[in-house]
Amino acid sequence: MKDLSGFIARAKECNTGLEELPTLTPFVVEGKEVGKLKPKFVEHVKRFPEVFVVEGQGASGRVSLAPSLDSCDKRSAAVAGVLAQLRAEGVITGWRDELYPVVPSYYDEPLLLVERAAATHLGIKAYGIHVNGFVRDPATGAVRLWVARRSLTKPNWPGKLDHIVAGGQPHGLSPRENVEKECGEEAGIPPALAATARPVGAVSYLTISATGYKPDVLFCYDIELPPDFTPTPQDGEVQEFKLLPLEEVANIVATTTEFKTNCCLVIIDFLIRHGYITPEQPGYLQLVSLLRSGDCS
Repeated sequence: MKDLSGFIARAKECNTGLEELPTLTPFVVEGKEVGKLKPKFVEHVKRFPEVFVVEGQGASGRVSLAPSLDSCDKRSAAVAGVLAQLRAEGVITGWRDELYPVVPSYYDEPLLLVERAAATHLGIKAYGIHVNGFVRDPATGAVRLWVARRSLTKPNWPGKLDHIVAGGQPHGLSPRENVEKECGEEAGIPPALAATARPVGAVSYLTISATGYKPDVLFCYDIELPPDFTPTPQDGEVQEFKLLPLEEVANIVATTTEFKTNCCLVIIDFLIRHGYITPEQPGYLQLVSLLRSGDCS
């Protein structure tokens, strides 16, 4: 496929809504910006002055936490109470009972821990893992990619195409541990096989959705699966798995919006690393740069 315009379009679709950036209010903890809040959510947290301190709105304002909340545990507990109330009011939906660390960058110590469903509302950096599960024809070397169809009952992106394994990166697990856990839970990949997944980099993007600010980073992994292995849905999150030629997957990404948007970045990265997309194609450098449009830290 010589024309890269479809791939460029998919990458740009992961970076939308940025015209709203001046309206967002920085979320600051211990003097460090760790998120951004939309105006409506600022109004919600303003109702809890014993936890949240609101000083103005927009880029020149800031939301911080009460000075008495001077430890990770204290901040986590106080904010959890607010988030639980907002959940009860229907402001926060899709509760996961999964904690995300609030950090300026991945390797920093968490300033607090928050429920995953609140991550976009608070505009914190969220991390995830995506695994390209591929099969190489032993005779021809041709590559095929396992593709998942998300369950129609999923609250987010129902029925969309997805990776064989993908998930958010929770507090308390390393990316490697998370990959191996998700391999078993989502696709029935045995531990010994899951352990062969290789880290191959990361992609990042920045979008402002109806819910809030999403500065996300995805750790990318490749796992070469045996030709006789068939993944099986385990946790009800996947409707089916299909093994498709790499060329067909590339065409779906370039010409449709069938894939969950952030999956496209990881697949495009796979296509570049495996030589399907090359520097000889106009738009190559633009495409490469778009894979890390967000703060990849």
